[in-house]
Amino acid sequence: MPPFVRSLLLIVCSLPLVAMLTGCDAKIEQFASNTLYSLTLAESRSASMDAAQTDTSAVLQQAFGTPNDPKWPSDMLSESARSLIDVDRLHRAAGPISSLQDGSHLGLYREHCVHCHGLSGDGFGPTSLALNPYPRDFRHGIFKWKSTRRNAKPTRQDLRRTLVHGEAGTAMPSFSVLPDDELDALVDYVIYLSIRGEVERELLAAAVELGYDETPPEAELQIRLPLAGDAPPASDSQATSEGAEATAEIIQEVINEWVAAEDAVVEVPAATTVSSTSDADAIERGRELFHGQIANCVGCHGPQGNGEAVTLDYDDWTKEYSTRLGLTPTDRDAMKPFRRAGAPKPRPIVPRRLQGGVFRGGGDGETLYRRITQGVAGTPMPSLEVTETESGKGLTSDQVWDLVHYVQSLGKP
Repeated sequence: MPPFVRSLLLIVCSLPLVAMLTGCDAKIEQFASNTLYSLTLAESRSASMDAAQTDTSAVLQQAFGTPNDPKWPSDMLSESARSLIDVDRLHRAAGPISSLQDGSHLGLYREHCVHCHGLSGDGFGPTSLALNPYPRDFRHGIFKWKSTRRNAKPTRQDLRRTLVHGEAGTAMPSFSVLPDDELDALVDYVIYLSIRGEVERELLAAAVELGYDETPPEAELQIRLPLAGDAPPASDSQATSEGAEATAEIIQEVINEWVAAEDAVVEVPAATTVSSTSDADAIERGRELFHGQIANCVGCHGPQGNGEAVTLDYDDWTKEYSTRLGLTPTDRDAMKPFRRAGAPKPRPIVPRRLQGGVFRGGGDGETLYRRITQGVAGTPMPSLEVTETESGKGLTSDQVWDLVHYVQSLGKP
């Protein structure tokens, strides 16, 4: 039985468990804390994170609510940031699964996404361990398949494309049958979970700098939300404390990165004049670049894109709790504490076999151009500098297009 079929069967068999965990009546009071990142910080900073987790959880609940009653911190945001998420759509995607008399659905995230991506967007849902690659952990704020610069957030249209088309070569299915309003609600909720998760990570890291250890620091440095209002009374230490200012700054910065996504879209120059992807000259030039020293695609994707190059690298999600701490991902004893904290079993990164013609994130020319020049965020796939003239530092846009044509030719009979 093919591995992908086995994975699908495991998903189907897990659905009763999912129903038990997230059923229509399920009352889930709060999101689970990110114990995995807390443990990673505790190991890297040699500090206890218990007090920081307690205060961070309180701030997150005040600012972002609960799985059944999500919130959006509009009071502390600019107008553009406030409108990033529609609160009505957010509530439609959140909470337990139900439906109204008009046939509209509620609890869309739990209905369609939670069994893989988990309630908090940690990528550790009940069926996640049966899948390869693992479902995305939204809490890092890092997304692979997008039209923006490598370090930028995806646009709403990027997330919607993933929902509509799915991701070829993975267990991420297409949700094209869903109506537009449900797709918009799910996009809002994914952005919400990502922002909430990244704010949690940033607050935990900031807590160490503010002096948290086994106990919280002095009140002036404790993580907390500022009081409502643009100009709180100067006598109120909570509103003007260093801890409150740091908390507000982190929330605003994380959200503003999403607001700026549309301005980070990578503009793709017009394709070189090629009659078709079978144009022999363009494909031959691309083949030479693919196997050359500058692009060096062959180093990971193998000769002619056969995917047979041996790699011992991992994605950034795995490196964070392993190699960056000086630990070996294959050391089961070293990984046990992190596995108990919610880490999936480390798996080496597997470069795409391009000969199969299956391109995650899309195989059209513009998408491949962006993939070559920006790389893939969160993975060892590097970015490539685009130069005005041919040099040993990068490729010209025309050369990138030759490389695109060659890659596209690999997937054709």
